[in-house]
Amino acid sequence: MASLAEPQFLTVGEGVAARRIAYRRVEGRGPTIVWLGGFKSDMKGTKAEALDAFARAGGRAYLRFDYSGHGESDGDFEAGTISRWAEEAAAMVALAGPAPVLVGSSMGGWISLLVARQMASPPAGMVLIAPAADFTEALMWPAFPDEVKRQIEATGRWVRPSAYDEGGYPITRALIEDGRRNLVLGGLVETGCPVRILQGMQDPDVPWRHAMLLAEKMARDDVVVTLIKDGDHRLSRDEDLARLTEAVETMAEAYRRA
Repeated sequence: MASLAEPQFLTVGEGVAARRIAYRRVEGRGPTIVWLGGFKSDMKGTKAEALDAFARAGGRAYLRFDYSGHGESDGDFEAGTISRWAEEAAAMVALAGPAPVLVGSSMGGWISLLVARQMASPPAGMVLIAPAADFTEALMWPAFPDEVKRQIEATGRWVRPSAYDEGGYPITRALIEDGRRNLVLGGLVETGCPVRILQGMQDPDVPWRHAMLLAEKMARDDVVVTLIKDGDHRLSRDEDLARLTEAVETMAEAYRRA
């Protein structure tokens, strides 16, 4: 299986901040599809694997990676921040060549928007799945009880229970504070490319209205939102994966024909 192949590594950062980021790529025709995963997920997840199979079947270029502290990459998860993971994502996008299609899931949607800001020219397009833009400040912090906020501020961390991980997710003060320096929803969001958003209406983590807020902020971009009435956060059912690959194919082919 493709997912069992040994990953390649790229060193991002210097000195004590250096970390080896694991990635896998499929050679093929462009534009390169780049997978940007979610918080505490890795590049062997269902959607990332589905895109790998899609790319191989269609002879398309594809690149996926793990943020530091995730999957096969080096680093401590608790040292992670939005800025740190965005720096790693930008380095990976640079490997993909000009005008890639960015496919961002959950936190990867926020990271995609931050990376696009840094690119010399716009991406070929974006496909965002339950995009969790500004999630640390817009979705997490307001929902935390006062005692949890006090614990994070006093001790620097709190372990949040999760339906996706028995051990829960450590939420650090550094993550929250750094998130505030990377907010995108306070004004106009401009990507310079077409954007397709796939959002489940039964998503307990990223409410569908949050995706609609992002779409409203993209007032100058070509944005299409697909609301999936019975869809959850993962959107990993066969029909969800079909929607994902169709959106990516449409985006890539539109760019090739332009």
